[in-house]
Amino acid sequence: MKNTPKLEKSIPKLTGVYLFKDKNGTIIYIGKAKNLQKRVASYFQKYSSDWKMKLLLDEYSDIDFILTPTEMESLLLEAQLIQQYKPKFNVLLKEGQPFLYIVFTKIPPYIELVRNKQKRGIYFGPFLQKTAARKTYQFLMQTFQLNLCNKKIENGCLDYHIGNCAGSCKSNFDHEEYMFRIQLAHDALKNNQQDFIQKIKDQMSSYSKTFEFEKAQRLNEYLQNVDLIFSTINTHFNAEKFAADIAAASTPHPLKHEETINLAYAIKEFLHLPTPINTIDCFDISHFQSSHLVGSCIRFTHGKPDKSFFRRFAIKSLTQQNDYAALQEIVQRRYKSKNEYPDLIVIDGGKGQLNAVKHVLPNACIVSLAKQEEILFCKAYPEGIHLDVKTPVGKLFIALRDYAHHFAISYHRLKRKKALL
Repeated sequence: MKNTPKLEKSIPKLTGVYLFKDKNGTIIYIGKAKNLQKRVASYFQKYSSDWKMKLLLDEYSDIDFILTPTEMESLLLEAQLIQQYKPKFNVLLKEGQPFLYIVFTKIPPYIELVRNKQKRGIYFGPFLQKTAARKTYQFLMQTFQLNLCNKKIENGCLDYHIGNCAGSCKSNFDHEEYMFRIQLAHDALKNNQQDFIQKIKDQMSSYSKTFEFEKAQRLNEYLQNVDLIFSTINTHFNAEKFAADIAAASTPHPLKHEETINLAYAIKEFLHLPTPINTIDCFDISHFQSSHLVGSCIRFTHGKPDKSFFRRFAIKSLTQQNDYAALQEIVQRRYKSKNEYPDLIVIDGGKGQLNAVKHVLPNACIVSLAKQEEILFCKAYPEGIHLDVKTPVGKLFIALRDYAHHFAISYHRLKRKKALL
């Protein structure tokens, strides 16, 4: 069995996507897991018995990961990353568009099943399970009688009479009534999903009572797919929220020596500090309605995540939300002495959070970064300065803050899950 990498110790037992990379930093395999640490360890256990694993592990040099809040998001993110980076050891999802969307267009008013977001309209998706998406699309089209035809028949075409055509073939086609049915189909996906599912179940029961078992079975097939579609819609998947993590995990090559030096000096100049900045720690707090308070600290070294220095904290001194006190607790626990300070400490928050931490670490170099406004507070900018997110310095601070926030939220969800169990 090939030795499991040291990095495995810092891989959490959480849901997400993992990336195997070769010595050049090129991604060679992407996978997903409910428990990242367990899945990664399983590869090394199969080293001697599975030739495919042996080929992969003989070539890999590093493993990185991206945490996701749900298994559905890990599934969708995995598919997107495989299509984007086309790793040599991945077979599925590399070619073509892996997703489907259900789109409601306005001009002309219609529902379509599409692979790309090229038309103007309201989109539902992305759906990786294409069979489920097609079944749901067919169900909507048939249930609300939305198919349009190009024929012109006074009394309606055959499909109209058997309930498959909306009646656009008729001279007295009721456009307003058709638009109403379009809206019903839209609301079925967007608004009252539980009620929509219950209606299908009620109709299935009705068919069973009248011994129309084939119709009941057909509805049951729709039900399974519609339920899956709703679970996808409810994830609100958007790869943009993982942008910082993707950039950190998928960068094929580390920053060149000259680039790290330039970045270190750029931060020094931006913050009016006496020395270049190479190591930066970032702290964040997460809670839910003042319960399960947790904190995180991540470190970037030379502009890249340094996961051996990542730390997570369960807040011990508080039972109610108090971000200032929580930050004071975790920074005290993180640093036992001044020798452990990084070159710079970033706090997720505003002036209040900055002052709270400065009181605890008076000799450290500290800044705070407020969410949404992207305003940075520090000694050089006591009233704050808007970050230019297009600059290397701005990108680094935003990536730091987002990474720490995501790391804290992941730990918080784990604590809540354990509490519920």
